[in-house]
Amino acid sequence: MTEAKPHGELRRVLRLRDLIFYGIVVIQPTAPMPLFGVASQEARGHVVTAILIAMIGMTLTAVSYGRMARVYPSAGSAYSYINGEFGSTAGFVAGWSILLDYILNPIICVIWCSAAAVNFYHGIPIQVWEVLFAVLFTVLNLRGIEASSRTNTWMAISMGVVVVYALAMMAHYVFATHLPNQPHDAAFFTRPFYDPATFNLRAVSAGTALAALTYIGFDNISTLSEETINPERNILRATVLVCIFTGVISAIEVYAGQLVWPDFSHYPDVDTAYVYVAGRAGGMLLFHLMNATLLVASIGSGMGAQIGAARVMYGMARNQALPSVFAYVHPRTGIPSKNVLLTGALALIGAWSMTYEFGANTLNFGAFLAFSGVNLACFRHEFRNALPNGRVPLTTPRRWMPLLGLAVCLYIWASLPINAKIAGVIWVSIGILYFALRGRRR
Repeated sequence: MTEAKPHGELRRVLRLRDLIFYGIVVIQPTAPMPLFGVASQEARGHVVTAILIAMIGMTLTAVSYGRMARVYPSAGSAYSYINGEFGSTAGFVAGWSILLDYILNPIICVIWCSAAAVNFYHGIPIQVWEVLFAVLFTVLNLRGIEASSRTNTWMAISMGVVVVYALAMMAHYVFATHLPNQPHDAAFFTRPFYDPATFNLRAVSAGTALAALTYIGFDNISTLSEETINPERNILRATVLVCIFTGVISAIEVYAGQLVWPDFSHYPDVDTAYVYVAGRAGGMLLFHLMNATLLVASIGSGMGAQIGAARVMYGMARNQALPSVFAYVHPRTGIPSKNVLLTGALALIGAWSMTYEFGANTLNFGAFLAFSGVNLACFRHEFRNALPNGRVPLTTPRRWMPLLGLAVCLYIWASLPINAKIAGVIWVSIGILYFALRGRRR
């Protein structure tokens, strides 16, 4: 007979396939499409290479997340991992960096959704669309409306069908647009990986820093540790498999896009470039279908990121890392409504004052600072606890994997544009100053 669970304890019901599907839904099968145009121009046509390089760093970091989820199975966040290994100061910096990630995500979603809406109807200025989407995200989150698991499942399946249809149309376009008896040569098909005429290591590095946005969200899997059957094994496996799946499907999507539209320097609208790529391959039907699909996906991402930001602020305030006002929960809806209003206002202000590219790069500043911290925390934990005497054989490869992940994350982080670094440094400096002043007042 099964023993009853104590009141309030989460039930372990999630299997490996449940975790994998959850990760795919969070990241979304259309993840690289909104940033395709900007990343393609940044990497000078080598966005496929950028996606694959970023996958290496994300997969190694996923291993670190999975290992740390074994140590802190009830936390599932960079904040807790780094706080547990390096103390409250480092933990606060990690949490503050993650907060930058969550605040900027709704901003770039508002920017992208507004640009996509203009594709449907040109009569309304984009600034008005930005107001409408910022208000939409906020109102829906204030009402506590969240998509159910079944709704998310069907949304992911629907997006997957559109992706498959788009790839089929792109393949047909590529193979049907060559001259009779003169098929495309081998260089045409390898150019998205390496084009000697445009290749530049610095440009590819900058493109990689932007393309890494594709993978943001894989770490959410670790938050399900308390609800997972055999979390010690399945959290690690699911996180790694989701990163690899995302990298492969994203590389295929952007590869097809670059074959259809080889001239990366000219897009009608760089923010919604993939929509125009789809339109070239499949006509106005696919143009509008892809535009609608990405619009729905970005609305879901924006809403999720906004409530995520509100909950991060709530969690930090509950732990007294932020003022207590951020720990307020609305008595009827049970959500941190003041935080939702604040992040909604920031989303609108940000959409009016920054570009998609700047917002995405600055978001990655916070994300990769936190990812680097998780890799370092994993290495420290592995090094200290591998053997009873604390000594780790230097010849054991798995002991050094976190350092390799750290190196790739720092490489991507260092490749961010200078304006994103300046904005990120200012944000972190404000957090450190606040942390120091708060410590003095205690």
